[in-house]
Amino acid sequence: MKAEQMRELTQDELRHKEQEAKRKLFNLRFQKTTGELPNAAELEKTRREIARVKTIAREKEREARG
Repeated sequence: MKAEQMRELTQDELRHKEQEAKRKLFNLRFQKTTGELPNAAELEKTRREIARVKTIAREKEREARG
């Protein structure tokens, strides 16, 4: 999901998106350890998605404060 689309989400939706991405990252790491990971680039994409969600959530938090 692109940053522009994420900016339209609410704080709760962003938290949910972050939790999903963290679960996905855990599963990808597990697959990597067991040698079942078909695409190693997914790890990097997922880490970046988590960072993007956290950044946008922080921006929204700062906007709410004023």
